[in-house]
Amino acid sequence: MARPKVILQLYPMFASDGFEDRIRRRPMGVDRDQYQQVVHEWTDIVLAAERMGVWGASTIEHHFHSEGYEVGPNPGILNAYWAAKTTTINVGAIGYVMATQDPIRVAEETAILDHLTKGRYWVGVARGYQSRWANVLGQWAGSVATVSDGSASDQKNRDVFEERIDQLIQCWTEDSVVLDGPTYKAPYPRSGIAGYPAAPTAKLAGVPGEVDDQGNVARIAVVPKPYQRPHPQIFCATTKSKDSVEFCAKRGFVPTYFSPTPQVAESARFYLDVARRHGFDFKLGERQNVVRYPHITRTRAEFDERLRKYDLDIYRNFYGPFFPQLPQGDDDTLVEGMKQSDLFVGGTLQDSKDVWRRIYDQVPCEYITLIWHWAQCPTEVMLEELDLFMREVVPLLDAADYRAAAE
Repeated sequence: MARPKVILQLYPMFASDGFEDRIRRRPMGVDRDQYQQVVHEWTDIVLAAERMGVWGASTIEHHFHSEGYEVGPNPGILNAYWAAKTTTINVGAIGYVMATQDPIRVAEETAILDHLTKGRYWVGVARGYQSRWANVLGQWAGSVATVSDGSASDQKNRDVFEERIDQLIQCWTEDSVVLDGPTYKAPYPRSGIAGYPAAPTAKLAGVPGEVDDQGNVARIAVVPKPYQRPHPQIFCATTKSKDSVEFCAKRGFVPTYFSPTPQVAESARFYLDVARRHGFDFKLGERQNVVRYPHITRTRAEFDERLRKYDLDIYRNFYGPFFPQLPQGDDDTLVEGMKQSDLFVGGTLQDSKDVWRRIYDQVPCEYITLIWHWAQCPTEVMLEELDLFMREVVPLLDAADYRAAAE
């Protein structure tokens, strides 16, 4: 590793003049004209990031955001479009909510994307936490939690997620598969698919064993296979779950931390121990991804002002209900809470340098994911901050320099 690989993550968030304006203009999420502007400006931003030397551009999977907060229901389509417009930047998503997805369809879609990009692609996965859409698309009927609370339904969520991730890997890496999980099976029915008219053709020209001696489709051949061998790198979103870090470490995935720095450092060391027990020879910080919401401003007062203008609405009215442990109260209390969270970072350029030095003194992560609440944060502001980060902050964070001290 040399300098950290920076990923630009955008949602987007439709712009409003505060929550009251969002109410007046309800429902913003269905505004065709605003989405038309946003989706094309998004591509312009990815191109600008590529010129700055940003390693990756990313989006999310979230559905039904009628309020206009996170309008990003199909990451694969955006990734394909960006790939067609760019030449060097990597594209991906953080990420597919696998417990709501068909693992075969994700395997097919992402393999195609990997070929279209000729390997400039990674796959992000997440458990999902928004019941409004996860229950609908996952058809969970309330049996699977979307809150990490240690309950039986929370464990059910993890079980479904891990089942389908392992099935995704099977589909990518095996010529043909039998998927026999508790919630997803292929072939279906598991006894084999009888009466397929072209079974003789598949038996002679398909994968050996795909059709059995009785003429039933006994295995499923998922094609195409990915461009990268054995498959694209997998990033996995996590907040505080040790189980998620262990899951990633056993498989060599990249945990993507929405966590304060001390927790990131603790998790990175835990990851390293588990990974080594499973045959991986990683260095501290390798395959680690720290997520932050930055602002680089001329003054500290301007940092506070940008938090108010660009982040406060979603922090109070969307993140807050999902994460009641966040501070509650008036604007000043919430802004101070954001600054104390260790997730919203920045201030002056010197403040920003100091913050990132402190992070990398504890854990020199291979990847940094930066999130702006764009387009609430205007494009010109976001790109100015990103440019400063790439030119002034990243050169200070050469992981080779920090690793010796951290270890």
